[in-house]
Amino acid sequence: MLPNLLEATKDYWRKLDEVEAAYQRGDLTVAEVDAKVQDLMVELGQERRATLHFVADGCRRLWHEQREAIVGVTLIGVLTYAWVVVS
Repeated sequence: MLPNLLEATKDYWRKLDEVEAAYQRGDLTVAEVDAKVQDLMVELGQERRATLHFVADGCRRLWHEQREAIVGVTLIGVLTYAWVVVS
């Protein structure tokens, strides 16, 4: 499953706005706000870690499947750069 970090961040801010509104209405104490914000940060952190793992796994898979192509294109790029700089 593709993690959607952008949507998770929007959801985090929406929930944070709800917590702020509840605090300003007097429904939550400072301690309750701190606890809820901590929970929201943990939730967003989990989504960030899932996204990082997804990207890292994709890069690892790409490297294992296309190693020769990546090395070849890199080598051509380095040689072209050297040729342009020396000329």
